[in-house]
Amino acid sequence: MSNLALKYRPKTLNEIVGQERLLGKEGILRKLIESNRLGHTFLHGPPGCGKTTLARVIATTLDRPFYEMNATSLKIEEVRKIFKTYQNALQKPLIFIDEVHRLSKNQQEVLLPFMENNAALIIGASTENPYYSMTAAMRSRSHLFALEPIDKAVMESFLEKVLSKEHIKIEDEAKAYLIHSSSGDMRAMLNLLESAQAVSSPISLHALKQIRPYAMQAGSAESDSHYELTSAMIKSIRGSDIDAALYWLARLIEGGEPADFIARRLAILASEDVGNANPNALNLAASTLSIVKHIGYPEARISLSQLVIYLASSPKSNSAYMAINQAQKAIRDGEIQAVPDHIKTHAKHYRYPHDHGGWVAQSYLQNSLHFYRTQQIGFEKTLWDWHEKITHNKSDK
Repeated sequence: MSNLALKYRPKTLNEIVGQERLLGKEGILRKLIESNRLGHTFLHGPPGCGKTTLARVIATTLDRPFYEMNATSLKIEEVRKIFKTYQNALQKPLIFIDEVHRLSKNQQEVLLPFMENNAALIIGASTENPYYSMTAAMRSRSHLFALEPIDKAVMESFLEKVLSKEHIKIEDEAKAYLIHSSSGDMRAMLNLLESAQAVSSPISLHALKQIRPYAMQAGSAESDSHYELTSAMIKSIRGSDIDAALYWLARLIEGGEPADFIARRLAILASEDVGNANPNALNLAASTLSIVKHIGYPEARISLSQLVIYLASSPKSNSAYMAINQAQKAIRDGEIQAVPDHIKTHAKHYRYPHDHGGWVAQSYLQNSLHFYRTQQIGFEKTLWDWHEKITHNKSDK
């Protein structure tokens, strides 16, 4: 971490920026901390949003001894020593575990009794949602809070403060790129600022792009053009205009848009706009997303180009998109049905379709509902033909 990032690291709750929802005056997490009612907690959010800083501030606020560990190198014996040291202490330590989603099941099981007895306050952090990697026992003993990427306005305000205090000169276009290319990561912004300061004064856009040619992970944008260019690409693909789609893709790439952000948007389109008219579109989108995460630019542009051409050339159907929208709307509007007795777990009167040639007439809802409307475009027509053949031409054996 750069000297600037260390120098301006928040020391109190009031100094933490960008997490108003959790840490503002009415923020639930702030209330739990200040009332000393905070239980074991797991934080997740993008890099540079303040997870580690928050854990340190909590330890200071609660006046607890602080131990920082990483799940990838955590040794059980070291943890046990900490618990033993504070076994009879009135003030228990705060143990912070980074990359908590990497904790093995065995490590989680070792922590459980200490969490149960409040031998320490356990706080974990991860850039991934740890809910899915934690055991049910861990989840039942803890709370999970999502931290948000720092938005552009907060980044800009914080940067102005640093520039003023450090007497750093920077060109306006360089300042905009510094903010947008850091994608909500305050630490990354200060690290880049410090590096650029060493090679250029005033700091220029050219200097910044020599150090960081492309934006980091998706999160924030330099201006509305970020959203407009993305929208233009999506609409061009939806309209099956290959050349226009490639043009807007190139604009995004040249503008420094992260490859994985573009791939994620295209994966959404593959389901929303192509759907079952060409199911393989989603497979190719998933493969592209995986590929660009591993290879990056400049080669990632080729995979993105291939996917854009494929999606623009595919038949289009939004049936799946419309169907789930209708189903969710029905539920929000109060259409809540109980599970019919004959399809509950271990139901005695459930009719197993495989015992009846693959299909048997029976109800799966108490009251019939209809959400799906096939457009019978491309492969979707084949799927509907299969469905009709299955449900209307099978006899009950």
